[in-house]
Parts: sequence; structure tokens; C-alpha cells
Amino acid sequence: MTHALAVKTVDAVADRLADPATTPLGPEVEPSHRQHLAYGPTGIALLHIERAAAGAGSWQRAHAWLTAAAREPFTSGPGSHAFYGAPALAHALSCAAEHLPDAYQRARDSLNRQMSVDVSRRLSAANHRADAGHPPELAEFDTIRGLVGYGAYFLRHDPAGTAVRAILDYCVRLAEPIVHEGEVLPGWWTSTGPSGRPDNRFSGGHANSGMAHGIGGVLALLALAMRRDITVGGHREALSTFLAWLNRWQVESGPGLSWPYWVTRDELRSGRLTPSAPRRPSWCYGTVGIARAKQLAALALGNVDGQVEAEAALVAALTDVAQLKATTDNGLCHGFAGLAHVAARTAADARPSTVGQLRAAISPLLGIVCPPGAVAEDLANAVIQDMEAGPGFLNGASGMALALLAPATTTAPVTAWDSCLLIA
Repeated sequence: MTHALAVKTVDAVADRLADPATTPLGPEVEPSHRQHLAYGPTGIALLHIERAAAGAGSWQRAHAWLTAAAREPFTSGPGSHAFYGAPALAHALSCAAEHLPDAYQRARDSLNRQMSVDVSRRLSAANHRADAGHPPELAEFDTIRGLVGYGAYFLRHDPAGTAVRAILDYCVRLAEPIVHEGEVLPGWWTSTGPSGRPDNRFSGGHANSGMAHGIGGVLALLALAMRRDITVGGHREALSTFLAWLNRWQVESGPGLSWPYWVTRDELRSGRLTPSAPRRPSWCYGTVGIARAKQLAALALGNVDGQVEAEAALVAALTDVAQLKATTDNGLCHGFAGLAHVAARTAADARPSTVGQLRAAISPLLGIVCPPGAVAEDLANAVIQDMEAGPGFLNGASGMALALLAPATTTAPVTAWDSCLLIA
């Protein structure tokens, strides 16, 4: 019953977001957000592209949203990043073009050329920074704004191109330690706080663990590439370095293992984490996203023990009342629908002994998003009209709907919509 209601809710969201001319885009969609995958029309287009490719929706709706997105020029170059500007549009167009071979080709080629130039510029700056021995900024490498996000795109949509290997070479170099202010630090150490700005709470900087802004994304990109038989020099050693760091800082949390969102300079010096209340186990930061990255790495390396450990950690996080209480929304990025989607992706690759546990954990998550007895149209309207959620991709209705599909139908996505999250 819960699964059926989730599917009906996806349909209701898609119907409510059918026409860009009549869809309220919510408080997050300011003019500058039009080009953002997280909030703007490109993210909503992904929902219609996935449904159309699966035979459940209209390609006309998908085209309408892509047309609305591209009505004005998209930013490229230094003003863009993996989730903003030309790369955001390229991701949506590529997801559609894989199922419509004669569509969008010229636009894709143009965007790919622009993005390749941007990757070369970013890599040149990153290597110059590394040569000087300075720590990187989060936006240099992370999944949302950095080179790893570009790597996610090219790995899926142009795996034979030069950009993929160049970015993988960069990820390998990121695993090399640096000496900064007289201390040996991991190569992904950043001098700022997690926001990317100076922060007195992070005096001396931090090492970020998350999928969105830390080494979780780097680990996942290297693992996904290796699973596709795309490797560079030092690839395996870099995977081992990132895994060793996460293993060093893992902690017992309730029924299983968890990982900190980040490690501060004081914690690095003392070798101990500051005690904290249970945190949400989300994709962007938290155990669920990191566990999926670790599972992918274990699969790439043929490490059965590592796979078992990662899958057990994810099951524990999804059944830990304390961690689930810290989750307060239904969205993709850090909400219950996102947890269900990552669990479904993990279950598809899991060992037989874990699949049943993961499937069992998914149903209660769907029940939170779509409570028994609720009306699908009411659920769709509520999230679209919510001032914090709206219709967008990362936190809003379109992302929630996309995240419900695989768990509710036990069918993998037809398109590559979630490749930007580096979970598949």
C-alpha cells in the first residue's frame, strides 16, 4: 500500500509540475537561481525526463521544461560549476538525449566544449595551487561546485574523453598529503569552514567527509570509474588512502558505524572527535552517503569485508531512531526520500545477506514520506507549496518524486538523473 501511494504521489507531483508557465517556482528561485540544478527548471526537467524515458510520462513535458530552462543564455566559465550554469543544463539535456538520440545533439556538443575548457582551466589552477603546497578550497574539488562534479558528468556522458582521466589524475593527487603551517595534513584539507568561508569555529580549517562537499564524493568518483575499467596511475592507492582516513575516524553510533561530517584541526591534533548528538544520516553529509561511497569502493577493489561493513553501516543508520529523528524533511539531499533512494541503489549492489535488510528498511522510509491513508494529490501540493521545499530538485518536490521512484517500484532509474550525486 505504501509503495503504491508513493508511485501515485510521484504522478501527482509530475502533474502539478506539468507546465512551466503555470508552476509556482517557490521562494528559492530568484533570477540567479534559474540556472541552478538544485532549484531551477533543469532539476524539474529531470523528473519529466525520467518518467518519459520509463514510458510513464510525456516527452512534451520534458521538452517544455528544457525549453523554459534554455530561454535565456546559460553561464559558462568561472561563473559556472557542476550544479550551476552550462553544466546543469548539459546534465539534463544528456539524460534526455540518451533516450532521444536525434535530439539536443548540437546543444550538448556546444555545452561539452564549454565544459571541457572550464575543466582545463580548473585543473591548471588546482595543479598550480598544489605545486605551491597550499590547501585546496572545497569548491576546487567537491561534487556540487568542483572538479568531482565535472567528473561525475563526463564519466557518465563522455567516458572515453580526456576530461575524465585528467580529473581522475587530479583526484589521485588530492590523496597526497601536504605540509601546511608546519603540520602534515591530508591533501583535501581546507583552511575554511564547511561553508567555504573563514569561520572562527574552524580555526585551522577542516577535512570534510561528505558526499556533497568532501572526500565521500572523491571516493565515489574513483570507485565508479574503476568499476567501469577506467583507471589512472595511483588510482588504487588513492582509493586506499581515502578509505583509510574514513576508517580512522569512524565511530560506533547506536547500532552501527558512522562517520563525522568533518574533522577539525583540534580533533586532528588530539586524535579524538568532539562528542556530538546524533546527526542526520543524509546523502550530502552523513552515514548513508558515505556508506554508499564505501560500498562502491569495496566493489571496485573486490574487498568483501569492506562491502559487508559498509552495507551494515547503512542498514544501521536507516534503523537507528536517534539518527532518523535528526532527519526533518522529505527531500532528496538530506530527507527521507533521499535515504530511501540511496538505500535502493545500495541494495541493487548488495550481498544477498544484506538485500533483505535494506529492502525492509525502505518501507518505513516511504511510509514517512507518504503516510498510509494520505491522498497523493495533497502530499504533492503540500511539498510544492512548502516555503522551505518548493518544486526544486535537491530539497523540493521534483527531487523527492525522483527519489521515491526506485524504492517504490524496486526498479532502477532508466536515465542517469542521479549520476550527479555519484551514487551510481
